[in-house]
Amino acid sequence: MNQAPVPPKDLNFKAIISRMWPFAAPSGGLFLTALILTPVATLISLAQPWLMKAAIEEHIEGVGAGAASEMGLDSLGKVAAAYLGAVALGYVVRSAYSIIISIAGQKTVLRLRSHVVKHLLSRSPSFFDKRPAGALLTRATSDIEALGESLSSGVVTILLDVLTIIGVLIAMFMLEWKMTLLLLAVAPPLALIIELCRRRLRQTYNTIRTSLSTVNAYLNEQVNGMEVVQLFNHQKGSHDGFMERNTVYKDATIRSNVYDALMYAAVDGIGSICIALMLWYATGRAEVGITAGLMVAFIDYLNRLFRPLREFSGKIAIIQRAGAALQKVTGLLDTDESIASGSKTLEQVKGEVVFEDVRFGYRPEPEYEVLKGVSLKVSPGEVVAIVGSTGCGKTTLTRLLSRCYEGYTGRITLDGVEIRELTLPTVRQAVARVRQDIQLFPDTVKFNVDLGNAKLDMAQLESAAELVNADRVIASLPDGWQHELTERGANVSVGQGQLLSFARTMAYDAPVVILDEATASVDPVTEALIQTAIERILERKTVLVIAHRLSTITAADRIVVMDAGRVVESGTHQELLAAEGHYAGLYHAGFDSDAAQASPAEA
Repeated sequence: MNQAPVPPKDLNFKAIISRMWPFAAPSGGLFLTALILTPVATLISLAQPWLMKAAIEEHIEGVGAGAASEMGLDSLGKVAAAYLGAVALGYVVRSAYSIIISIAGQKTVLRLRSHVVKHLLSRSPSFFDKRPAGALLTRATSDIEALGESLSSGVVTILLDVLTIIGVLIAMFMLEWKMTLLLLAVAPPLALIIELCRRRLRQTYNTIRTSLSTVNAYLNEQVNGMEVVQLFNHQKGSHDGFMERNTVYKDATIRSNVYDALMYAAVDGIGSICIALMLWYATGRAEVGITAGLMVAFIDYLNRLFRPLREFSGKIAIIQRAGAALQKVTGLLDTDESIASGSKTLEQVKGEVVFEDVRFGYRPEPEYEVLKGVSLKVSPGEVVAIVGSTGCGKTTLTRLLSRCYEGYTGRITLDGVEIRELTLPTVRQAVARVRQDIQLFPDTVKFNVDLGNAKLDMAQLESAAELVNADRVIASLPDGWQHELTERGANVSVGQGQLLSFARTMAYDAPVVILDEATASVDPVTEALIQTAIERILERKTVLVIAHRLSTITAADRIVVMDAGRVVESGTHQELLAAEGHYAGLYHAGFDSDAAQASPAEA
């Protein structure tokens, strides 16, 4: 199986843009509009201190008495109006910029999240076997949210900050270049502090993303297994395990806040130092043009210079979070563990299934081989029961038939065509599977049977339910087909849920049906109902039954016995008992005593 490539060690500004651009490109018009507004907002911001300087030097300091005073005040009113207009226009432009960036960022996040979910839906079961559900949930939610934050208030808005900083420095040089050079003396230590904090933040946010994923995965496992946790009085151990993982997350978050605060404080402190240097330089230099208007303008420009620098520290933190999140997301997207689809289709599936010398292992090492040269032919309409002790490979055999796993050697054919050459929809429409661990969704009974497939009308659903005796279950529910099931079908019994799952399989009318321990967890009455359903479909379905219970397999046309990954016997119930081999041993030991289904690693 393919392994996930190692994600890049450092995803900087350029890397984030390049990986996010395919998802941002459809909103390129919005981003372009924001880009056009960027220099406009910068120029408006730069004009305000210049107008303030002009008002002080030309209209306040120079105002005299009488008519001259009236003329000065009139001109001052025009400058004030211009200043007020610049403030209002700046507010409008910056608001429009922020709104446009926010819309474009959220649309980009929507596309990325959709792509991640689509990617997850196309992965093979082996992919999910190796990854906790909580970690995958983190990839699709909080990690992508961090990327969205970087677009709306991090990466893109830095362009506005950079233009503002450049514009402010140019304006300051034009006003008084010597004083500007003096103030630039603080730039090297400021850059050093920002770079050191940036590196620390990068490492810390990697730890945060990893630890958050671990916390979510652990909590998901504990919630799903809550019944076992409570039955065995393991609440304290479960809580201690959570606190141990959560402490790692807490410590990393505190470190990130410390580095972020240090960076912000450094920028703020150096800004105050710059004002002190400016005041020192201006002392006694009125004769060289250091006026009150110039000082006011410089202080305003310094505030405008250090405002984006202070925000820049926060945006660096956002970018570090985004970089760490992007590592996780791209690591997921770069993982190609999917089932390859063939190109052939079958017009009408008869249901002949053939296994020819099939070998397979969940791990590549020969000692972990689960199937060791299995050969088996199932004719159309035949009911074959596959029995054997736990871990013999019977469930694995059916997983390969339904194309849940790749990597086997030998051949598995459906109506004479190798299943790897068939399209995935062809195989999965032809082979249906009813498992012991049923999956019901928090939705109506109707949705749980048809899964939202509009091609299935009510007549087909009712016919399928009646065929497997699920109509009795549905009729007993308060709202019938519209009855709302709760999470994992907790408001129906195991037997009722199994019959609904069976009805789902029949509604899709697959020619080949796999009953994988389908009656191992139900009561005798429900088992009898399912057995009746099996008998009703014998004439038109190919059925593979995996079961330990004798009552489930005696109606089969043929019984195949597996042991240690091989087929060791085949025949009817009476023939195998007479042979006094493996089947006879299982029979005398009692099938019911070994009813647990093997895990993927064991089966």
